[in-house]
Amino acid sequence: MVKRRSFSLYDIEQFLKEAGAEKINEGAILSLEQELEQTAKELINEASFYANYAGRKSLIKSSDLDFVQ
Repeated sequence: MVKRRSFSLYDIEQFLKEAGAEKINEGAILSLEQELEQTAKELINEASFYANYAGRKSLIKSSDLDFVQ
């Protein structure tokens, strides 16, 4: 079974280049992808908690994400 990517490897590479990296190892791209995915999952879980607390079970608003940050 092939894992569907949450983030485009090309976009991650471009992000690293814009941040100043000249040469980028494929392992670095994959590592950053995993870190971004984990961070996004944590943010979504916390935002989901705030949405549920506000009485919304399936709708996460930007204000919920603002509380997380």
